[in-house]
Amino acid sequence: MITLLRMAFVPLLILVLKDHHYLEALWVFLIAGISDGLDGYIAKRFGFVSQLGAILDPLADKILLVSAYVMLALLALVPFWLVLVVTFRDALIVGGYLVYTSLYGPVSMRPSRVSKFNTFTQILLVVFLLTERAFGFHVAHIQAALVFMVLVTTIASGGHYLWTWGIVREVEAGRAGRD
Repeated sequence: MITLLRMAFVPLLILVLKDHHYLEALWVFLIAGISDGLDGYIAKRFGFVSQLGAILDPLADKILLVSAYVMLALLALVPFWLVLVVTFRDALIVGGYLVYTSLYGPVSMRPSRVSKFNTFTQILLVVFLLTERAFGFHVAHIQAALVFMVLVTTIASGGHYLWTWGIVREVEAGRAGRD
């Protein structure tokens, strides 16, 4: 239910950003983020884990982040090319997952440390930009550094997934064949 509520925040985030209500957008984004943490805590603490939840939770996260990035690009707050990199990485992961499972069977999807750090930098950039606009200040150097961090961590995370699913799988298959 919490994950579905988080998904319901996405249209609200889009609307408040469209109307340049940055403080409200910041609150919506933060509440959605807190609900993600709360959802994860409840799932782990009380064992409320389901296959549907395992699919919907990261999907809700991606929908929220991609929607935020698209809107921020439309508002000229992030470069359009960064949105392409972020969304291409997500499409690569989803497509890679589908190809991998169709070739080799089910695979457990656990985000790597690189991926978690990437998500952190993506969230940090959104929060920074919304905070800047909500409170009327602009620090170009920090924004540029965060954009660069998102770019680097997004590429590193996408490359890490390719490595894990492609090359590591081939190495494991080679080892199994020699045994």
